[in-house]
Amino acid sequence: MNDRPRVVIADALAAEGVAILEADSRLQVEDYSARSRAELEQGLVGATGLIVRSGTQADAALLAAGESLRVIGRAGAGLDNIDLDAATRMGVAVMNAPAGNTVSTAELTFALLLSAARSIPAADRSLRAGRWDRKAFHGAQLSGKTLGVIGAGRIGATVIQRARAFGMKVVVADPYMTEERARDMYVELMELDDMLPVVDFLTLHVPLTSETKELLDSERIGRLKPHAVLVNAARGGIVDEEALASALQDGRLAAAALDVYEDEPLPADHPLRDAPNLVLTPHLGAATHDAQREVAIEIAAAVRAALLEGDYSSAVNMPPYDRGDRDRLRPVLDLAERLGSVLGEVMQGAVGEVSVRYGGEVQRGLRLISSAVLIGLWKVRLDTSPNLINALPLARERGISVSRSRVDEVTGYRGMLEVTAQSGDELHVVSGGVEGDGDLRLLRIDGYHVEVEPRGYLLIFRNRDEPGVVGEVGTRLGAAGVNIAEFHQARDSETGDSLGVLSLDDRPSMELLTELRSIPAIQYARGVRLDT
Repeated sequence: MNDRPRVVIADALAAEGVAILEADSRLQVEDYSARSRAELEQGLVGATGLIVRSGTQADAALLAAGESLRVIGRAGAGLDNIDLDAATRMGVAVMNAPAGNTVSTAELTFALLLSAARSIPAADRSLRAGRWDRKAFHGAQLSGKTLGVIGAGRIGATVIQRARAFGMKVVVADPYMTEERARDMYVELMELDDMLPVVDFLTLHVPLTSETKELLDSERIGRLKPHAVLVNAARGGIVDEEALASALQDGRLAAAALDVYEDEPLPADHPLRDAPNLVLTPHLGAATHDAQREVAIEIAAAVRAALLEGDYSSAVNMPPYDRGDRDRLRPVLDLAERLGSVLGEVMQGAVGEVSVRYGGEVQRGLRLISSAVLIGLWKVRLDTSPNLINALPLARERGISVSRSRVDEVTGYRGMLEVTAQSGDELHVVSGGVEGDGDLRLLRIDGYHVEVEPRGYLLIFRNRDEPGVVGEVGTRLGAAGVNIAEFHQARDSETGDSLGVLSLDDRPSMELLTELRSIPAIQYARGVRLDT
C-alpha cells in the first residue's frame, strides 16, 4: 500500500514549481490540469494536497470529494475561487503565494495608468486605421499629479514606490496603515471619502470581501474629479461596473482601465465594452513568465513543507505563528491538547467558556495554544477529527467563548499552562508544565496537586476521604488485569474530599468504570486517553 502524500495539480503550474514537488520521492504528484471537473473530483479521492490557480473553483462541492485533503495551495495571491469557510470546517489548510506576483501586478497597474492617461490603445487603433489624428489624443502627465492608493499592502506599496519615481504625490486610504508607516513611505494617510475629491489618479489594491464589494459605487465615483483616471487591477466587484460605464459615457470621469471584472470572462453584452476612454485587459496582473515561475515555486514549497514537515505557518485560515517558534511550541501544544482532554472528561455539562493562561519562553502563539486545548476537548466530546485549523471555528459555532492571557513569570518550568472551563455553576481548572527536557507534567486538577505524566491512559476519580477507597479501587483494577503504572492522590482538608489520578498500562472497560463508580465513597470516575 502506498501511503505517500498525494498532491493533485488542478491548473497548469510553471515547471519550476512542479519540479520542486516531483523531486521529493516522499510525494506523489498528479497533473489534472487538462482533465474535466468530474475527473478532478475523482482524482481528489484520497489526495492530501490540491494546488489551483484561478481557473479551478475550489468550492464546497469540489472539496467534499477530497475528504483526505490536508492542504490547498493557490498559486497566486487571491483566494476568491476557494471556499475558505468550507475548507476551514473540514480542517483543510489554505495557502497562497502573495509575494510572487507583486511586481508584475504593480507594473501592470502602471501600464494601465499610462495607457489610460495617454489614450495609447485608442491612438494605436486610430493609426492602424490609416489616420494621423494627433489632436484627438491630448492626455495627462503623471509628474506633479496626486495618486490615490486604496490599500497599501504588498502590491499597493510597490505601486507607491513607482509613483514617487514618477514625481507623483501619493495619498493612501488604508484602515490598517499607521501614521508612522505612512511617514516612512512619504505618503499622506486619508479617509477614503476625503481622499476621492483630491486625487487625479486612483488605483485599487484590496481583496474582494463583503466590506469591499462595490467599494467604489455610483456615489463614490461621483466624488472623483471629472478629469480623474481610475485603475483597477485588484479584484472584480470592487468597482460598480455599471456605474463606471455610465460615468465614462456621460463624461463625468475622464478615463479608466480595468484588468479584473465581476464576471470573468467579461460578458459580450456588458456595458463596459462600449464605454469610451476605457482600457480593458483580460486579467493579466500575474501573466508574466516571471510571476508564474515565482508563485509556482512559492506555493510548491509551502505545500511540500505542510505535508512533509507539518509546517503550516503560511496557512491563511489557522492561528498565525512564527516559523522560528514552531519547534519550541510543540511540547506546549502537546500539553495544551492533553489538558483539554482532561477537562473534557472531568466536565459534566456542556462547555460554555474556556480560558487559557500561558507563561513561558515562547512569547507568541496564544491562539495556537488555545486551538490545541480545544482539539483535546473536542476529541473526547465530539465525533470529529479536529485540528489547529478548525478547532476555534468549531468553538464559535457552538457558542463557546475562548479567552487568552499571558503569565509574566514562570519558575521551574519552560512553560506553564492553566486552562479553565465553565458551564453555568460548574467550573473546572487544570494546569500543567513543560520541564526543561521537554517532559510534560499534569500538575493540578481543580485545586488538587496531582503531579503525574499526562500520557497513555489516566483514571481520574474524586471521592470522600475515608479509609479503604484507594485499596478498593486498586483491588478492582487488579482483578480486571489492569496494572497501575503511577498513582498520585491529594486531599482537601476543608471539604473532606480526595482526588486520585492513576496512570494505567491498559484501558479499562466501560464495565470496569461503571463498577468503580458504584463504590459508595466515589463521586465520579473518569478515564481519558492522552495519546495524540
